[in-house]
Amino acid sequence: MRFQDRQDGGRRLADLLGRYREDHPVVLALPRGGVPVAFEVARALGAPLDVVVARKIGAPECPEYAIGAIAEGGAVFIEPRAVAETGVGKAELAAIIERESVELRRRVQLYRGDRPAPDIRGRTVILVDDGIATGRTARAAIRALRRLEPRHLVLAAPVVAADTVPILRSEVDDLVCVHAPESFMAVGLWYERFGQTSDDEVVSLLSLARGATAGADAPRSPAMVPDPADPPAPDREVTIRAGEKEVGATLAVPEGARSIVLFAHGSGSSRFSPRNLHVARVLQDAGLATLLLDLLTREEEAEDERTHRLRFDIGLLAGRLVAATRHLLEAEATAGMRVGYFGASTGAAVALVAATQLAGAVGAVVSRGGRPDLAGPAVLRSVSAPTLFVVGGEDSTVLELNRAAYQQLGGEKRLVVVPGATHLFEEPGALDVVADLAAHWFGRFLARPPETP
Repeated sequence: MRFQDRQDGGRRLADLLGRYREDHPVVLALPRGGVPVAFEVARALGAPLDVVVARKIGAPECPEYAIGAIAEGGAVFIEPRAVAETGVGKAELAAIIERESVELRRRVQLYRGDRPAPDIRGRTVILVDDGIATGRTARAAIRALRRLEPRHLVLAAPVVAADTVPILRSEVDDLVCVHAPESFMAVGLWYERFGQTSDDEVVSLLSLARGATAGADAPRSPAMVPDPADPPAPDREVTIRAGEKEVGATLAVPEGARSIVLFAHGSGSSRFSPRNLHVARVLQDAGLATLLLDLLTREEEAEDERTHRLRFDIGLLAGRLVAATRHLLEAEATAGMRVGYFGASTGAAVALVAATQLAGAVGAVVSRGGRPDLAGPAVLRSVSAPTLFVVGGEDSTVLELNRAAYQQLGGEKRLVVVPGATHLFEEPGALDVVADLAAHWFGRFLARPPETP
């Protein structure tokens, strides 16, 4: 089950929350992504809409990984296991909380201005988000709301990780979701369109909702209101010629994109890998073009299914990636773009080999659970593109291989260990961490104009 967008998720969620209409509830959203969902819920229930502002507390070495959260009113939730995994000390944790508190206060002022927070004492409150992975941010918001003594507290989201459901049920009076998948990985996997919600969109939707509760005409659904977010980049199937062979690829070019990221998938996978598709969507939302590339022809894939031989032919696969890169640098839609590589598993070695062959054209490389060791010491020492290794903390063998390869790696580099994650980053929220890290890395380094290889 997937939702078209947050509005679709909100409408489906509202159908399940109809029993609360007679309670005259207050709907509170977790911004930013929860606001378009909550808008639909509030509209369907004829309820007022406001926000509860919460901020993730990220680990120092991996800020995208939440070890807890804070919410307005001083509520703090810390996950002891996550703190132990990351080794954060008390003084360091206090400094992170203080830093995030400054941003929290800024957002409260931005979203609510001088208006007081809604009085929820003795009322039914429905707290809404667009999806819940670990639930740490939601639990901080729940603690903040409990202090205000609501009569009945409901937590609602279109999709919630199955492992997180029993934890959250123990903290609220009711938990409502449309879908609770066993294999969750990332919130964005459950939406066809999952662009970032902007501050302007949050403020606009809150203003529309206030106009309705003040007696103005009922607000139009955001589906009928011009969406301030850029439309998703349309996917286009293309064919890449590499020597005597042709391989398939999926190209997406957001309007105004100046950089493109090519994906080198791992052994036994293809351009339709759901993990890479999710990361690609996040990069597109950040304004980057993407090319999801099949490194083997269909006939070669069939052979490789039997022999497992071609998936480890790093030289062959790197040649395909080089050919695809040259194709893009000459194609009208992508000419002049700065190039980045995203490699998963054995695809990491493929990306590094190709990056050394096209050193002037490749501006950054990201490896997810990769095998950079397969590129060989000579290639590793020759890498000049800024390179990010992302490895799961529970992927012990691959982590040791990455650490060894990292020591040999040339150029600017960083190794990030995602606590609690295994090789495929299947744990709730783990793939979101990878996608955020990749978006920041490419956004930082794909800024200079490319050189022609």
